[in-house]
Amino acid sequence: MKISKIRNFASIVIILMFVCIIGYIGTTSSQYVFSYQNEDIIYNGNRDSNKVSLMINVYWGSEYIEDMLEVFDKYNIKTTFFVGGQWVEKEQELLNKIISKGHEIGNHGYFHKDQEYLDYNQNYDEINVNHELVKTLTDYEMNLFAPPSGSFNRSTIDASKNIGYKVIMWSKDTIDWRDKDANLVFSRATKNIEGGDLILMHPTEHTLKALPLILEYYSINGYTATTVSECLK
Repeated sequence: MKISKIRNFASIVIILMFVCIIGYIGTTSSQYVFSYQNEDIIYNGNRDSNKVSLMINVYWGSEYIEDMLEVFDKYNIKTTFFVGGQWVEKEQELLNKIISKGHEIGNHGYFHKDQEYLDYNQNYDEINVNHELVKTLTDYEMNLFAPPSGSFNRSTIDASKNIGYKVIMWSKDTIDWRDKDANLVFSRATKNIEGGDLILMHPTEHTLKALPLILEYYSINGYTATTVSECLK
């Protein structure tokens, strides 16, 4: 009986030790992530300005881009398009048109992979192959990287820095890839808007429909929509 009790006690001690170790690892891991997110990842621009940026991630939706460009022309707005490498190969003419309109081009990786699951070399290749592709086709030098799905790890940050890139996230997400509702897109792009906001969107039909209303709202309320680089100043 005593031996059984001793064994049970020993088992409980081992389990408690294991739980403590897992808890410690989880805590230190989250602290590590939190520390480098704040140090190395950009979630917003200059909060002391009246500038905001509509950052458009492009890997599909080409059929709506020209109409979006017309809207930006109408409101005399320049913004930032983050382009994926496979899209660039298929849409060289459209990419050149975006650049010719004076918009900023950012890097969205080549294969649109979850960078979080890639090692340093894979992260480097995803960014650099797309960088060299755009540079070769257009002579444009990108220096902003928007990780697909907002997925990144320490290697993403290190690779980006070594190529000369800033890693850009967002402060507002329209979630227009999921919710096909222009009213929702408008609400998410304008609700509690602040100077320095980086607003994530994609070239979708409902985003195009909401775009003039969003730009009108910004103008009426004293905000200037501009490129990500300008928004960071």
